[in-house]
Amino acid sequence: MFKVVIIDDEDHIRDSLLKLLVRHCPQVIVAGEANGVESGKKAIEEFHPDLILLDIQMNDGTGFDLLQSYSQVDFKVIFITAYDQYALQAFRFSAVDYILKPVNPDHLVAAINRAALLIREHFNIQMDALYENLRSVARQDKKIILKTTEQIHLLDLKSIVACESDSCYTTVHTIDGQHIMVAKTLKEYEEMLTGCGFYRVHKSFLINLAHIKRFDKQDGGFIVLTNELKIPVASRKREEMMELLERMAE
Repeated sequence: MFKVVIIDDEDHIRDSLLKLLVRHCPQVIVAGEANGVESGKKAIEEFHPDLILLDIQMNDGTGFDLLQSYSQVDFKVIFITAYDQYALQAFRFSAVDYILKPVNPDHLVAAINRAALLIREHFNIQMDALYENLRSVARQDKKIILKTTEQIHLLDLKSIVACESDSCYTTVHTIDGQHIMVAKTLKEYEEMLTGCGFYRVHKSFLINLAHIKRFDKQDGGFIVLTNELKIPVASRKREEMMELLERMAE
């Protein structure tokens, strides 16, 4: 199953697409709808879709305007439009497909199936990387240097429980209760530590997989670490975390 958001400024088009998806695409969950560029951005932020069905000409801009507002697009796109002159531009955005209105159900189903394969392939690549990261937990015999304004810390990687973003700084939480603030971004530590058994579970947190104690599903889901630190899990990371925990139990 994967999540879809429909973005089109015509009510009857959104209704028609919803009915077609319900009838012909059981692997799809329609998470939300929007009627323009700005409402589309809000729907994407709220629902974190795997795929969007996107109109091109809308009342407050174009589908291209919406996509260009993202530095990195982490969802697939099927354009659905009444105009055929935008096809080349659409595929420059790596669109899965470009469907002309009125929508042919067979064409829509074929496009959805193609998107499903791409989404699954992307997910498998992510999980392979995550499993490799899990195997690297056993190799946490390295050390890392943390420089603050007053001290230089030399830590074993296995002693680090989590790293927490604080704007342009990162707070490193250790198993013995230290909270060391360093003038580096979490992105820098993610690049440095991901291959060493650490995982970015939320935009503000990088955790040491070796210190996972349990996963609580309430309140949107959060990881409890061995020092009882509770870390929120981003909605689009939950499926990965569930598969990872199952893998760790094998």
